[in-house]
Amino acid sequence: MALPIKFIATDMDGTLLNDVNELPHDFLDVFNALDARDILFAAASGRQYFTLLKMFESIKDKILFIAENGTLVMYQGKELYSATIPKTETDTIINTVRNIEHTHIVLCGKKSAYTETKDKQAQQEIMKYCHQIMFVDDLLDVDDEVIKISVLNFNGTEEHIYPFVAPLFSDTNQVVVSGKTWLDFMDKQASKGQAIKAMRDQFGFTFENSMSFGDFFNDVEMLNETYFSYAMSNAHPEIKKLARFMAPSNNEQGVVTVIKQQVLQCHE
Repeated sequence: MALPIKFIATDMDGTLLNDVNELPHDFLDVFNALDARDILFAAASGRQYFTLLKMFESIKDKILFIAENGTLVMYQGKELYSATIPKTETDTIINTVRNIEHTHIVLCGKKSAYTETKDKQAQQEIMKYCHQIMFVDDLLDVDDEVIKISVLNFNGTEEHIYPFVAPLFSDTNQVVVSGKTWLDFMDKQASKGQAIKAMRDQFGFTFENSMSFGDFFNDVEMLNETYFSYAMSNAHPEIKKLARFMAPSNNEQGVVTVIKQQVLQCHE
């Protein structure tokens, strides 16, 4: 008997995408099967909305985009939800993080992402996740509604950034390690899970008939807000402890494997 699922949300990097940023080869077939059953599918990612839009171009009007770690929700080109950070707070965060060596800042706005880094390796890494990006002289001069501040450090943010910034900003902002080299600042209440809660009434799904997949700390709230919560086998150990169920790794197409077997009941 197939699980009674009405809503599925999945993280992208380390979850739906394999290690070379590819979607599963049969993703569109699986998506179309879900759509035919009126099961809403959401891409829930730290990636920029414009990046996700390009990635899912062929189904952009059927998919729910939970972008920028839940700070912006878009559907059929319309904003359904957002959580912004006041400029006084963004300026303080920028000025503080600028003092951390080997660290690159990305200001994520509704209109674009912005960075002032001149480092070519960092620029290439940032452009993987931000399809719409502006290179500016001073982030303090940016005029946009800021929904997230991302910090890149190739040495590792869990070890080198989080211990320094968390004591300073955790009372007023959400500070989350979102990947091995990334850390995000967001509104205190913002998360993928909060975005999902905000969408329940609008789309008619519940905690009990929701499914999610994740691998890192920016997926915690999403996993907590869905009963059928899956950690990837490649997930951080703490995420594996949190989730109710386990999925094969991102390189084994774990998300679509679980969906086919548990929701669509297609056994290969």
